Amino acid sequence: MSSTDKGDARSLRVGVVGAGVMGTNHARVLAGLPGVELVGIADPLQAHRTRAVEIVGCPTFKTLEEMLDAGPDAVTIAAPTHLHRDVALACIARKIHVLVEKPIASSVEEGNEIVNAARAAGVTLMVGHVERFNPAVAAIKQAIKDEEILSIAITRVGPFPPRMSNVGVVIDLAVHDIDLIRWFTESDIVDVQPQLASAVAEREDIALLQFRTASGVLAHINTNWLTPFKARSVTVATRGKYIQGDLLTRQVTECFGFQRDGSYSMRHLSVGHDEPLRAELVSFLDAVRSGNAPAVTGDEGVASLEIAIKCLEAPAGAIAAPLRKGPRAVAS
Repeated sequence: MSSTDKGDARSLRVGVVGAGVMGTNHARVLAGLPGVELVGIADPLQAHRTRAVEIVGCPTFKTLEEMLDAGPDAVTIAAPTHLHRDVALACIARKIHVLVEKPIASSVEEGNEIVNAARAAGVTLMVGHVERFNPAVAAIKQAIKDEEILSIAITRVGPFPPRMSNVGVVIDLAVHDIDLIRWFTESDIVDVQPQLASAVAEREDIALLQFRTASGVLAHINTNWLTPFKARSVTVATRGKYIQGDLLTRQVTECFGFQRDGSYSMRHLSVGHDEPLRAELVSFLDAVRSGNAPAVTGDEGVASLEIAIKCLEAPAGAIAAPLRKGPRAVAS
């Protein structure tokens, strides 16, 4: 019997792989969670480890093996994407539960390797699509429950990120919204029609993506690195409602009761105040303790990655030929 089969008899020992910005945030949140003992952060770079000590005050390890030897029950992986498969498989081989940041891996094949290994080992595998845990997104999801969804439009734009160099906006940004479209509709995406352009970056920095789900929902994502400020918005049209949500200000408005004279009613929906990363990590650890399916399964992570890669590979003539195609494997 593993330690996590014993319920909440003792704290879960959790480690973090990667002491960059995201990994350090993971450690910060984990250090403050009840019932959690932060084992530490593994990162090969001394500068990253030093910063982690300054911000979190936790132990650090130069290698993954050193951290795994410390005996964590679970690990969160915030290392560069090209390392996800090897790190995840090393953890799973030791029967350690894993949360891996999006995208799950550099390719669909690598993602499936992780999923299959976790399934065979009987460990929890969750993918870090943190936007699902944004309180505004949760409010939208609740508002469209039992509604017939007609269309979804998502805007996710902002300035060029100085630390991002080997992936474009589809993998860095749009994969969040591909996951949201699949989650909102509870349906697979069956048609992908992208327009991509590289205006100032080596890879695509503008993406206009259109989709159709198996359930017939039309969806659109507008994303770029050319906007001087961040904007994150979601609109959902259903048979009976129109919902608008700002994911940054966390304001969600619902329009309903449409009349023939063009009038309608409008109300602001209640939105929570949870930190999305904290809610995500709590959800992961709850799944570890209970043995229940995690909020974002490995299969869901692979499915969203597969759609993102299809956007990069789409042939000419979908909507228009991409100005620059991305590779099959996601560089990182």
